[in-house]
Amino acid sequence: MKGRLRYLLTVYAATVGLFIAAKAGFMLACGRGHGVTWADSLQVVGHGLSLDLSTALYVLLVPFLISLASVWVKVPRWVAGVYYGLVAVALAMAFVADTSLYPFWGFKLDASCLQYLATPAEATASVSTGFLVVRLLLVVAIAIGVFFIYWRIALPRRGGHWWESLVHLLLVPAIVVGLRGGLGESTTNIGQVYFSQNQFLNHAAVNSVFSFLSSIGKTGNYVVSYDYFDDAELAHLTDGLYDTQSIDPDTLLTTRRPNILLIIMESCGGQFTFLGGDSVTMPRLNRLCREGVFFAECYANSWRTDRGTVSILSGYPAFPTTSVMKIPEKSRKLPSIAATLKGQGYCCSFYYGGDINFTNMRSYVMSSGYERLTWKADYSLQEQATAEWGVRDDVTFDRLYNDIVSEKENPWMKTMLTLSSHEPWDVPTQRLDDPVHNAFNYLDECLGDFIERLKQTSEWNDLLIILVPDHGLRYQGIDETTRLYNHLPMLWTGGAVKEARTVKAVCNQSDLPATLLGQMGLTHDAFTFSRDVMSKSYRQPFAYHTFTNGVTVIDSTGFMAYDLGAQQLMACEGPDSSRLLQLGQAMLQLSSHDLKDK
Repeated sequence: MKGRLRYLLTVYAATVGLFIAAKAGFMLACGRGHGVTWADSLQVVGHGLSLDLSTALYVLLVPFLISLASVWVKVPRWVAGVYYGLVAVALAMAFVADTSLYPFWGFKLDASCLQYLATPAEATASVSTGFLVVRLLLVVAIAIGVFFIYWRIALPRRGGHWWESLVHLLLVPAIVVGLRGGLGESTTNIGQVYFSQNQFLNHAAVNSVFSFLSSIGKTGNYVVSYDYFDDAELAHLTDGLYDTQSIDPDTLLTTRRPNILLIIMESCGGQFTFLGGDSVTMPRLNRLCREGVFFAECYANSWRTDRGTVSILSGYPAFPTTSVMKIPEKSRKLPSIAATLKGQGYCCSFYYGGDINFTNMRSYVMSSGYERLTWKADYSLQEQATAEWGVRDDVTFDRLYNDIVSEKENPWMKTMLTLSSHEPWDVPTQRLDDPVHNAFNYLDECLGDFIERLKQTSEWNDLLIILVPDHGLRYQGIDETTRLYNHLPMLWTGGAVKEARTVKAVCNQSDLPATLLGQMGLTHDAFTFSRDVMSKSYRQPFAYHTFTNGVTVIDSTGFMAYDLGAQQLMACEGPDSSRLLQLGQAMLQLSSHDLKDK
């Protein structure tokens, strides 16, 4: 029996040791700029140990069966070898994926990465071939190393006493308790290892394998139901938040039936504009904001394009782990600006230089009322190769301009989603040293030149141009714990704009549909989560944002960011963070129940 216990303990200890080594590798690879000290590293290991101990028991399950079987039969060494090989590859992939994705995503490895395997070209477009080759070699090297660590562990010999089987069975409850994380009501969870106000340290303490396994089934088309309040309390907390009526709204336009051009600017967070004190990166956009109707306190609903696009076009809030765009049976039931305008005789077109099939965009766009789609496949092979993601922005803007000046159907709505301001920041100009700021400067140049060309055309007088980003960007310390991360430069310009002005009310990008339709004198009852910011009924201004397993809320009193996994505040400003948290929880419950019912 001693030999069998020694085998199990050795496998278990080796697995825990590998998890600790992975933490060290994670901090070395991703810790730059996070102010990590040796003392911090020790705390990361210490606080993360409980999750490592529990996760290692999953790896121990097959060795446990091997040990039990060896009491009666000889277990071939190749059986253990096959299992060790599978575990080695899985751990190597988890460790490398975690350290590679974290700088881009800002959160630990989870099952959301599986959603992008259906379109590998787009999933890898943000990185270079060298980046992928190095990661592949690391996976191979780490897998070989992990395999030999396990392979050197001697298997238990065949034969033993019957009572040794009974001892194994008695160990089962201990393993189950270990997997569960104890006998209390709370089970093993990511939040148990959080210990610091520095979110990087908390993330470093999280076991990447557990993070991935615990998220399986909670991404993609799985709708998480958030339940914090009973029906009466929820109704009280959300009463009056979303009024679908436009009551005597201020007039922003010279006509109620303008031609509409909606440009969704990839990742264009406020830190690249005067909102973040930057006068260099996007000078043309900064100037345009002074010439049109500028929504000075507009905030993103989400952190990714698929979520932000739905918020903009359908006025629907985003979710921490669910992408509505990827659930056609849900997304096709949403209202949309295009579908509403199509009912008013508008011809609606959508432009994107990338793959329209990525994240199920084609299904959503077509079900939203767009009749014409122009995407990467509609360009020449030479144009398709101008950027890693597809057709770079100046080429797409040229196509859009030519279509506008030759458009024979009126009225029309055209929507363009830009793509060049995205990793790997491969743009044809080099005006700023920082590659990220340089990419946004290129977008700014494309946008400014495009609008200047439109001003010279006869189409300008009846044209409303709406500029709004899909989401912000985690960069140079700007993340979910800061207001600036979600602060978006939303602007209305064009000849159909009555006069330049600044709208100071706090709002979301999801308020665009109701606000636009209110200006056009059209009902927007179907947009139950969109508010007309210019209406006199807009009396409870606030902005609501979700990110992977988290939520933020902003209003005139302050700002709050909350980690749902750890169940703790990440950041707060103002005197009433508890009220903002309650509002965020109410919104999670209200919107998730609405999505489930669709």
